[in-house]
Amino acid sequence: MSAPFGRGVRIAGTGRAVPACVLTNKELEKIVDTSDEWIAQRTGIRARHKANDSETVFSLGRDALLKALERSGVKADELDMIIVASVSGEMICPSTAARISEAVGAGEAAVFDLAAACSGFLYGMNMADTMIRCGRAEKIAVIGVEVLTRLVDWGDRSVSIIFGDGAGAAVFVADADPKKGCQYQEMHGDGRLWRTLYHPRLDRDVPAGDEANPIRLGHLRMHGREIYKFAVTRFQEAIRDALERTGLSVGDVQHYICHQSNQRIIESAIEKLKLPAERVYINIDRYGNTSAASIPICLDELFEAGRIESGKPIILVAFGAGVTWASCVWNT
Repeated sequence: MSAPFGRGVRIAGTGRAVPACVLTNKELEKIVDTSDEWIAQRTGIRARHKANDSETVFSLGRDALLKALERSGVKADELDMIIVASVSGEMICPSTAARISEAVGAGEAAVFDLAAACSGFLYGMNMADTMIRCGRAEKIAVIGVEVLTRLVDWGDRSVSIIFGDGAGAAVFVADADPKKGCQYQEMHGDGRLWRTLYHPRLDRDVPAGDEANPIRLGHLRMHGREIYKFAVTRFQEAIRDALERTGLSVGDVQHYICHQSNQRIIESAIEKLKLPAERVYINIDRYGNTSAASIPICLDELFEAGRIESGKPIILVAFGAGVTWASCVWNT
């Protein structure tokens, strides 16, 4: 979907928050039947952050938003909406967004949580751009935050080695330049593939044919090969479509910001699409897969390092459980 031109949208500020504890592959060797070399070769991960009892989806999301607000110059009570992308919140009701709104002093801003797994922040970013661009809002905060280490079975090396905890946030504001912000976006899902990654709490949640899965209830179950095949294909298709629909060449894009799920998936896209490797941001080695927090953490690191140049496009791509996938071409 191409963006309508009336007014533009600008990223006014970003922020991130991660748990203090860093769990390296070497330390993970003491918990799981695995090795640093095995994990690094198959995923690119060397370490991930792991939340303690006092570090929660709420607290990490709040802290990330406070940093984004400070950098943006936007006051919390000026926000029209807060969107929290997460699948690991402490409570179903109220929303994490509502609790964060109170904590930062956002007044009567609209608040809701969005469950699209690893695509969640990009879903929220696309929605924020559309709401602001059409004049329904002026300032929207989007937070991606997960504490997935509490949902893994540490005896299952196919899942426990992958995920890390963290939060990233961005504040989006209206801009007079209609060419700023999202110029093209796609959001999709295929519910027929939900069984490839899911979190059953009761026996009735386990789909037929997966009853023999040894992972205990209350923990993430993943069919890695199916997820990998899906992700490799969709990543490449999403980037290719974004380039073709906007008329951009590979070299026109200043950064390709991909969900950090597996370094081999990202490297496959680099090879197949002939992307300049130095423009494809990778931090999975330090964070693991932080799901909805993945893309906003990447964004914040790039902004913090002064590597986002005004007037040049970036392409963002994500896929997640559900299954879901999304893309965005953003003019900075």
